[in-house]
Amino acid sequence: MTATLVAKDLAAGHGDRTLFSGLDLVVAPGEVIGLVGVNGAGKSTLLRLLAGLTEPEQGAVRLSPPHATVGHLPQEPERRPGETVRDFLARRTGVAAAQTALDAATQALVDGAPGADDTYATALERWLALGAADLDERADEVATSLGLDVSLDRHMTDLSGGQAARAGLASLLLSRYDVFLLDEPTNDLDLDGLQRLETFVNGLRAGTVLVSHDREFLARTVDRVLELDLAQQEVNLYGGGYASYLEERETARRHARERYEEYANTRSALETRARTQRAWMEKGVKNARRKATDGDKIGRNARVEATEKQAAKARQTDRMIERLEAVEEPRKEWELRMEIAAAPRSGAVVATLRGAQVRRGDFRFGPVDLQIDWADRVAVTGANGSGKSTLLAALLGRLPLDAGAAALGPGVVVGEIDQARALFFGGESLLDAFGAAVPETPPAEVRTLLAKFGLKADHVLRSAATLSPGERTRAALALLQARGVNLLVLDEPTNHLDLPAIEQLESALASYTGTLLLVTHDRRMLDAVHTTRRLHVTDGQVTEA
Repeated sequence: MTATLVAKDLAAGHGDRTLFSGLDLVVAPGEVIGLVGVNGAGKSTLLRLLAGLTEPEQGAVRLSPPHATVGHLPQEPERRPGETVRDFLARRTGVAAAQTALDAATQALVDGAPGADDTYATALERWLALGAADLDERADEVATSLGLDVSLDRHMTDLSGGQAARAGLASLLLSRYDVFLLDEPTNDLDLDGLQRLETFVNGLRAGTVLVSHDREFLARTVDRVLELDLAQQEVNLYGGGYASYLEERETARRHARERYEEYANTRSALETRARTQRAWMEKGVKNARRKATDGDKIGRNARVEATEKQAAKARQTDRMIERLEAVEEPRKEWELRMEIAAAPRSGAVVATLRGAQVRRGDFRFGPVDLQIDWADRVAVTGANGSGKSTLLAALLGRLPLDAGAAALGPGVVVGEIDQARALFFGGESLLDAFGAAVPETPPAEVRTLLAKFGLKADHVLRSAATLSPGERTRAALALLQARGVNLLVLDEPTNHLDLPAIEQLESALASYTGTLLLVTHDRRMLDAVHTTRRLHVTDGQVTEA
């Protein structure tokens, strides 16, 4: 079935804070719209509105036809206790809900309830359209193709991070919705997963709205870009793909700044002229009064006439100012200005593995012999589940080895994004959780530092566990700036960061002089960040390119 989703005059906000208003959007069959904006601009909120999960403050969303199916896949797939992989796939594809509706319609038909025939026909049509009839068969095939080598009857909560990412991708590839609303589907995917997702999205006949911070993925998939500009309180829809959007946005911002500067300069010049004319007028009045007794009637009349002319010119200038079409000054966007504080350099050898081996069930890592030296900038790549995180944990001495040895060099001070994110999951406030990590820093300085990372007063007093994934990542980046480090370990740092923050992180890495271990599947970051070595991990074995 082909379906069209239409949003008209949508508005949403949090309390007295407006996120967006007057938003109009048409999602046509086969069209892919990229939804971009800084963290907190309302991207996830908009997807929920389009999915009908929340009500807009104003405006409406409608589907044509009304019974079309809409799939909303949030950025953090919920792993429910006791839910198997098979049940997870059924829930995420909409088949579980369709099965429940069909069972109820069947029972109503058996009971002879009024209108049961139509209800059953609608429920059956939906069940078939979502692919319920052959879901189990397709699930086995997709899971195998993705390398999800676990029983589909295994509990989701028992899966590793890599396995859970594959299950999430499988749920998307198995879906047959009429409209797709995808919230950061690229998070946690390896390069193979990203390529599969690109192929899937590019092959859809359904309309799609997606949020992603993977710039290469956006460049390869989207037809149009909808920007939620929080700074300007504007909603802008750009035709063309992602590269075209970047060019048009830059041009539009430059023109907006030029229009304002032209208006401001013209107004300033007119106001200066008006002040000068009034000063001349006031001077003429004073002269006329001072010389009013000199008996020179002709001179007095000339002075009065000159004064009146200046007054007329001043009034004329005031009218010109009033007739100027006001141009609002473009608001300056908040920018993350990030630096990574450097600790004193460590010794020449930063970390070593000698014959390192780890065994976890069927997984075998190693043996690995590796040395990381001072100022090495190492990119670590590999598929999900290949052992990248095991490699990092072994190098840092956090993982007990079954054989071999691991050692950190003298003077090594580790800063790690993944570990820092984990600090912000408790029930204490963000201010308290952050302060406990840097006890020597006064609370006022902690607030100032967090504000630099976009975490203002309404964030710092909230429970750390209530932070969004992007906010937790910002807090982790702030912690790197608060602590001096000379071994920086970044494990998928771009997950949940918005595009401006990713670019600023890349800039900060360019000026960082210590040792760097970078694990990322962000293809543009791998190109942008200067590295001196590249390690590839495959099935627990480490090779150097």
